[in-house]
Amino acid sequence: MLKFLGLAVYAFTIYDVVTSRFTNQNDKLIWIIIVVLLPFLGTLLWFLVGRNKRL
Repeated sequence: MLKFLGLAVYAFTIYDVVTSRFTNQNDKLIWIIIVVLLPFLGTLLWFLVGRNKRL
């Protein structure tokens, strides 16, 4: 059950990054790379830092 919840949060994070609008498209690419290569840390960073960088 816990693995499913973690996978759901990870999938939502990727979806959130991909559908977010940034002033610079390079920022989106960098966030996608961070989240994919560092799943746990990338997800935490996205919700703590990255969501504030969107438009």
